[in-house]
Amino acid sequence: MGRHRRKRSSRALVAPSLSVLGLGGLVGVIVVVGLPIAGRGDTAQQANARLPRKVSVASTMAPSVPLAGTSFAGTPAVGALFVTDGNRLTGHFCTASVVDSPAGNLVITAAHCVSSPQRNAEHLAFVPGLHDDTKPYGVWSVTKVIVDAKWSSTADPDHDVAFLTVARDGGSARIQDFTGANKLGIGRPSGVVRVIGYPNDQGRPIRCQNRTGNFAGQQRFDCKDYRDGTSGGPFVTDTASDDGNGTVVGVVGGHDEGGLTPDISYSIVFGRDTKALYDTAVAQA
Repeated sequence: MGRHRRKRSSRALVAPSLSVLGLGGLVGVIVVVGLPIAGRGDTAQQANARLPRKVSVASTMAPSVPLAGTSFAGTPAVGALFVTDGNRLTGHFCTASVVDSPAGNLVITAAHCVSSPQRNAEHLAFVPGLHDDTKPYGVWSVTKVIVDAKWSSTADPDHDVAFLTVARDGGSARIQDFTGANKLGIGRPSGVVRVIGYPNDQGRPIRCQNRTGNFAGQQRFDCKDYRDGTSGGPFVTDTASDDGNGTVVGVVGGHDEGGLTPDISYSIVFGRDTKALYDTAVAQA
């Protein structure tokens, strides 16, 4: 089966610079053009044919350690993304996490999670700390989606990151006051990270800690059981404990939308473009 999201044929959003997408009618319409991108269920051969790549180089892989993600009761700043039908949550599809910002209302995930026209046409919601159908910090509506134009125009896997603004209680509440937040890490070298994700087929998140390796300029993370639904899950370092907040240095995505198997995950390396995208999101908050 696919690993983070189901196989699909998607269309990328087009914008002349940084694309700011409004949900729930808050911001204008973005023109859509067709661009197939690789899905989680593709074979390696299909992915090679479908996903645009800049280079083909050997990877410097993380040590082969037979680790597996373990289920746990969740952590406040990480949660699941849902599509909604009115006030009803209808389907979990990806993972996201709260990132520190002046307005306290910013969430980070993978761009491929939120850039299909079908999903953008529907309302989205973020449920932090979700476990066993318990929503300890409530349900937060997504009000804007901010992706880089390099992702919008070509689905460039080196720009597979998105920021979301979220709101609740008429917009007066700040999610960061309830959950805390991870700081955004720019230009951080590969190292030991903790990755949290919400597989679609279970009611709790999983976590795993391992050292990343380099793959074609992206981060590679080896740990089993990162299946459909874990896309967008944060790569976190500088944590004092398994459940504490730290610095987010990546999200499950990038190469092959995060990987073709549950055992290997990828993330882009956050650099100047990610910082510029964050600054745009902060300005829109």
